[in-house]
Amino acid sequence: MTTSRSTLMGLLTGLLLAVGLGTVGCASASRDSGFGDIQRLAAERTGKRVAWNQGSSEDRAADEAVGALLARELDADAAVQVALLNNRDLQATFEELSVAQSELVAAGMLRNPVFNADVRFGTSGGGTGVDLSVVQDFLDVFAIPLRRRAAGSAFEAAKLRVGGAVLGLAGETRRAFYSVQAAQQRVEVRQTAALAADASYDFARRLHTAGNINDLDLSNEQAAFEQSRLDLAAAEADVAQARERLNVLLGVWGQRTQWTIAGRLSDPPEPGDAAAPEGLERRAVEKSLDLAAARQTVEGAAARLGLARPLGVFEGASVGATAERETEGGWSVGPAFSLPIPLFNQGQPATSAAASELRRARQRYAALAVDVRSGARAAWSRLDAARSRAAYYKQVILPLRQRIVEQTQRQFNAMQVSPFQLLSARQQQVEAGGQYVDALLEYWTARTDYDLILNGKLPDHAGASAAPPRMRMQGNGAQHD
Repeated sequence: MTTSRSTLMGLLTGLLLAVGLGTVGCASASRDSGFGDIQRLAAERTGKRVAWNQGSSEDRAADEAVGALLARELDADAAVQVALLNNRDLQATFEELSVAQSELVAAGMLRNPVFNADVRFGTSGGGTGVDLSVVQDFLDVFAIPLRRRAAGSAFEAAKLRVGGAVLGLAGETRRAFYSVQAAQQRVEVRQTAALAADASYDFARRLHTAGNINDLDLSNEQAAFEQSRLDLAAAEADVAQARERLNVLLGVWGQRTQWTIAGRLSDPPEPGDAAAPEGLERRAVEKSLDLAAARQTVEGAAARLGLARPLGVFEGASVGATAERETEGGWSVGPAFSLPIPLFNQGQPATSAAASELRRARQRYAALAVDVRSGARAAWSRLDAARSRAAYYKQVILPLRQRIVEQTQRQFNAMQVSPFQLLSARQQQVEAGGQYVDALLEYWTARTDYDLILNGKLPDHAGASAAPPRMRMQGNGAQHD
């Protein structure tokens, strides 16, 4: 009898260990925590590479690549590559992969067995009684597949969110780069306007000294000149702010902030058909990482509901082995189990909450699908309008301002207009150039948002909100909105 009991005890203990070890073996973590998928996604949708800084030789190579890019004149593509390799917020986001995979591994493991020990001392002589038991939540074995399914969905959703963060950073860096280009072009415009206002004021002073204009006319010219100086100073401050915003995205400080950028904002392509491209909404939905992550959330909620329904009633049920030493000195062994009695809580609250989570996840998925479709249409509409506006400035407004200056110059040569009219025509031509810069920035930020949506990421904010305030004419001076 003693031998059979010992054998039973050994079998139960061995069973617990075997199931636990087998489950742990199935739940081993991959080496890169899914980062290889992020690298492939970044290469496919941005044409750039990403690196996860974990203190390896590859990290030093990435840092050297960043230094080499910053040493040259940056274009938009180079700026995006620097940000994807060097932005610290993105590096922090990569750590979500390790956290999500750790949770996936934990979901595939049995809960630790519970060892209980009781010691009893006889009050009227005799030996010491001892109760020993090892128990394990036996329903945990059946719950593991569902837990792994839920955690697996969470892991896939985490990878998709991290991929979205990569695309979002790429888009935000492009917008910031274009803002720096536009800010520098506005400084050139303001410098030209300041020179014109200075020439006009200087000429007015000489006329006033000669008695040919009154004090009011001179004061008006001085006001325009002083305003031009303020506008130039504001434009220079905008450059500094735009550069600092890009510095943050690039993740640089110290000497590495002395980068230079290439050229000016490019002219947009010629306006095409105003109709949206065929299949625009379908492409946006198919590519959307946000929607893919939301689908994984729905699948995870469904798995948790499947876990709550059959196991909610008997949560905490356990099985194991027990050994008892009586005060007389003899040992007895045998199986042990516990089972909750569902008198009050029969699992309805857990099941109801899980069902509500599933319905909420489905509704949010549907709402996000509407957002993606609407975002794609709005992005195309804004892009098409911005392209038309920039083309109108280039093809109509700027040539018209040039003709006005030429015609005013001819009338001035014929002494039919005053010098102030000629200077005013040139100032308005300069202002039109500044407005064209605004139109170019609006186009390139709209293009960035449009491309971002078709690559799978809804912009975190409207591109127009990222643009610096536009300049508008107010009398002879420019003011900021």
